[in-house]
Amino acid sequence: MPSQKALIRRPSPRLAEGLVTHIEREKVDVDLAVEQWEAYAEALRTHGWETVEVDPADDCPDSVFVEDAVVVFRNVALISRPGAESRRAETAGVEEAVARLGCSVNWIWEPGTLDGGDVLKVGDTVYVGRGGRTNAAGVQQLRAALEPLGARVVAVPVNKVLHLKSAVTALPDGTVIGHEPLVDTPSLFPRFLPVPEESGAHVVLLGGGKLLMAASAPKTAELFASLGHEPVLVDISEFEKLEGCVTCLSVRLRELYV
Repeated sequence: MPSQKALIRRPSPRLAEGLVTHIEREKVDVDLAVEQWEAYAEALRTHGWETVEVDPADDCPDSVFVEDAVVVFRNVALISRPGAESRRAETAGVEEAVARLGCSVNWIWEPGTLDGGDVLKVGDTVYVGRGGRTNAAGVQQLRAALEPLGARVVAVPVNKVLHLKSAVTALPDGTVIGHEPLVDTPSLFPRFLPVPEESGAHVVLLGGGKLLMAASAPKTAELFASLGHEPVLVDISEFEKLEGCVTCLSVRLRELYV
């Protein structure tokens, strides 16, 4: 049967020093962030996901954003090479965790850079954001790693936000959702639904029509509920101050057959 495992990583005590690129820096309450992270992990477990903790990386302020360190397609884990050099030490612990879970491990190599947050999977289509943190060589290497597995890799420009998944994610039926002012080219997606709030663009599919999403997007939650989905809201205010969203805080492994 398919797996329902989610990689997570405890926030670093240095979280407040995390990088910010497109927003003004705000004071981060690290104790509150840890509480929010624990509630996020609990929401995953409540909805049937087994959480797998990657060893903490206390010297890496951004390490809680575990999604950026790896891209998983089927049973293949592609270890990223983050575009921000200060984040490259984050990948070793993630590599150990996915290897322990039985993934086949591949890597992005220099001169390629790729952040996992730039990769959105919609069925067998893999959108990759070419922008601030992911370069053309990274896109080429992603394509070379995943196309033999049956993926169709589509590169899209990202200029207005940090990562592709800062701008868009997808509903269970494959409709891509985004806050239009932050999406470079909505017409690149076969079906695009604009949402009223920036943080409403981010959902984690929990299964059974349930969407894990940020409490800061109540109007979008209403919209999704009206379409027959079931929003599960979590407060991630401290991570939003660091350009984080619900997708960044875990890596969902759905196709490790056990």
